[in-house]
Amino acid sequence: MLVSVAGLPHLKGLYGNAKRYFTGHPLVRRFRSSSIVKRYLTDFRFRAGVFLGINFFINLLYIVIKLISGIYYKSAWFISLAVYYILLALVRLMLLHRMNTRDETMELRRYRLCGIMLLLMNQALVGIVVFMVHQNRGFNYPGALIYAMAFYSFFAVIQATINVTKSRRHESPVFSAAKAIDFVAALVSLLSLTTAMLARFGGDDDPMFRQVITTSEGGVICVIIILIAIYMIVRANRELKRITRKT
Repeated sequence: MLVSVAGLPHLKGLYGNAKRYFTGHPLVRRFRSSSIVKRYLTDFRFRAGVFLGINFFINLLYIVIKLISGIYYKSAWFISLAVYYILLALVRLMLLHRMNTRDETMELRRYRLCGIMLLLMNQALVGIVVFMVHQNRGFNYPGALIYAMAFYSFFAVIQATINVTKSRRHESPVFSAAKAIDFVAALVSLLSLTTAMLARFGGDDDPMFRQVITTSEGGVICVIIILIAIYMIVRANRELKRITRKT
C-alpha cells in the first residue's frame, strides 16, 4: 500500500502522457473528426440516446435469458422477473422515442408518466418479494450463470449510481427519467442476485436468516423505488405549474 501511494504522482504523470499521446495520434484525430463522433462528444442528448439504446438492447438480452431459464427450468420466479423487465423495457422505449424532443412540457409529462408507471410496477415487485418471503424461496441460477449475473448486477449498480449523479448536471427530464429506470433495474437485479447467492451458498442451512435478508433487502428496494417515483411525480407537477404560471 505504501509503495502504491508513493507511486501515485508518477502514475498520474504517466496517465497524462499516455492520454496526450492517444488523443494526439493521427488515427484518433481522424476518428474524432467524423460527424457522428463529433455529435456524440458535443451533443449530450444524442449521447444519452445512444446509451439508452444500448441499455435497451442489454435489457432485451436480460429478458431473453430470464424467459429461457424460466421455461427450461420451469421457474415462475424467472418468468415473473422477466415480465417486470419487459415493462421496464417498454418505459425505456417510450423515453427513447422522446429523447430528441425540445419541448420542455412534453418532457416533463413523460417524466411524470415514468414516475407513475414505476409506482404501479412497484406493486408487482412487492408481490414478488412477499411470495419469496412467504415461501422462503428465491431465484436459482444454474451452473456458472450465477457468476455472469453477479458481474452484470454489480456493473449495473455501479454504472447506474454514477449516471444518476451525472444526470443532475443536465436539465433534461427525459434524460433523468432514463437514468432513474437504469437505477431501478439495477436494484431489482441485485435483489434477484442476493436470493440466488443465498440459495447457492448456504441459505438453506438457516431458513430464518434467508427470510430476514430477503425481507429487509426487498423492503428497502421497494421503498427506494416508491420514493424515486414520488419524487419524479412531485417534481414534474411542480415544474409544469411553474411553466403554466409563466404562460
